[in-house]
Amino acid sequence: MAWFQKIAPHPDPLPASGERGRQALVASAFSPLAGRRWRQPDEGLRRLTLQRLLLLLALLLSPIHAFAVNPDEVLADPALEQRARALSAELRCMVCQNQSIDDSNAELARDLRVVVRERLVGGDSDEQVLDYVVSRYGEFVLLKPRLSMRTIALWGAPAALAIIGLIVAVVYTRRRSVQPVAKLSAEEEARLGKLLDRE
Repeated sequence: MAWFQKIAPHPDPLPASGERGRQALVASAFSPLAGRRWRQPDEGLRRLTLQRLLLLLALLLSPIHAFAVNPDEVLADPALEQRARALSAELRCMVCQNQSIDDSNAELARDLRVVVRERLVGGDSDEQVLDYVVSRYGEFVLLKPRLSMRTIALWGAPAALAIIGLIVAVVYTRRRSVQPVAKLSAEEEARLGKLLDRE
């Protein structure tokens, strides 16, 4: 039995009863290791397991930046590659919707990155490349839409509707409070006088 206690020690038993036992209990309450004596043997294992699970969860939930640009897409000219990366960061992946084509691993994003690089190698300016992609996919492909009447209407409509609603509410409340009160007819005044005299 002694060999078993060496490999799997149990927590210290409760102090003996009597005066000595109470003194030991009080003394243990003030020691830094007070609660450890009567813990369950697997509490340390539970804590370790919990710490490992929390670490794993933190690693799984932490954002990992994936470099979606494949080495075979990279241009030999560093200046053209830098322009291509800047343009790719401005274009939306039509599959992922909230990622640029530079960050996305989707096949459509890869195709768009290749098209951007081909157009740059062909001698197009940045604006011509953007115009070409917009002509094929529409304004939605731009992560930062250009300022036009359509975008002004899109961004200004909520503010305009809020102002119109406020004006309608003010006009409605003013009309309601200003409405004249109709005067009582002679017959209604007589009936009111009789009711007041009764009281």
